[in-house]
This record gives sequence, structure tokens and C-alpha cells, in this order.
Amino acid sequence: MNFTIGKAYHYIKMKNIKSLLIASVLLVGMVSCHDRAAEKRIAELESRLTAIEGNKPATVASPTPSATLPTVQPTADEKPEGPLPVASFAVVDHDFGTVPEGPKVIYEYKVKNTGQAPLIIQNAQPSCGCTVPNWSKEPIPVGGSGFVKAEFDTNGKQGIQNKTITVTSNTWPKVTTLRFKAMVTPKPDGANGPVK
Repeated sequence: MNFTIGKAYHYIKMKNIKSLLIASVLLVGMVSCHDRAAEKRIAELESRLTAIEGNKPATVASPTPSATLPTVQPTADEKPEGPLPVASFAVVDHDFGTVPEGPKVIYEYKVKNTGQAPLIIQNAQPSCGCTVPNWSKEPIPVGGSGFVKAEFDTNGKQGIQNKTITVTSNTWPKVTTLRFKAMVTPKPDGANGPVK
């Protein structure tokens, strides 16, 4: 009698394992189908984005059989057609000279639009967190002027400091790099509080 119960138990156990394996295969199949659909959608969106950036007609890339994303070749930026603004900075390299450690120093880069269309400064990205940029947010008309302001926190900085601000705008080329340097002298020994 035990032999029959043992056979039945083994049969049920094997059937459950087979059911579990079948369910696993189905689940993997459904997930991979979902991934392929997602990959196809991503490829379509990348193709459209490339077309928009390069002003070229969109072509839809189909996913490869191995379900990997297609390789998108970077396209070189081409100069847009039509009238463009020109960002003419009075100064692109500023020297704060020798400054004491601790205070914030500020310099405002002046920019004039010497082009043929309104100038839009889209972003000003500093090379480090110790620099906070601000810039003209409104379009700068032809012949008009604007600014990019750099606020450099000298606290915790000593010695020669060279920093950059990468300005992105609707000009050609799109990026202008502003630079500044400073020689930061350390705080006097007693400036940091009593030594314990």
C-alpha cells in the first residue's frame, strides 16, 4: 500500500514541477514579447528624435532578431539654414586675481546679439558645484544685450582655481565656453575657530 501512495505522491510532485516549468516558460515568453515591443517603440522614438535634430525624414528601425536595441549612429550637427543669432561676448576669459578664501565672487559676462535673429540662451552649465550661473532668460533681440553671471564660492578652495561655464544657445555653433580663474589665498590660521 505504501508503494502505491509513494507512486501517486511522486506522480503529483512531477506533475507540479512540469506545471511550474511550463508556467515559467510562458512567463519568460510573455516578458520577452513585451521587451521586443518596448524595444521597437524605443527604436521608433530614437529614429524620430534623430530626424528632428537633423531635419531629416524619419525612418523606423526594426529590432534585430536577438532582441537587442539597434545602434544609433551619432549625426554631426549641421548648421541650420536661415538667419541666426550670434552671441558676441565682450570677455570669455575672466581673471578674479587674488581673492581671500571664504567670500563669493561674482562676474557678469556681457553678451551682445550681433546676428540676424533673436538670441536665446538655453542653459549655462558650470564645471563644478562651487559655481552658480545665472543668465538672461528672455530672448535677446538683434542688437540687444544680455548676460551670463558666474558666482564662485571660494569657501574651501585654495590655490589657483580654473573653472568653466558651458553656455548653450540657438547660435552656430551651439556651445560657447566661458572661463574664469582665481588665486584663492587660504584663511588665516585662527579664521577656522579655535584648535582643540
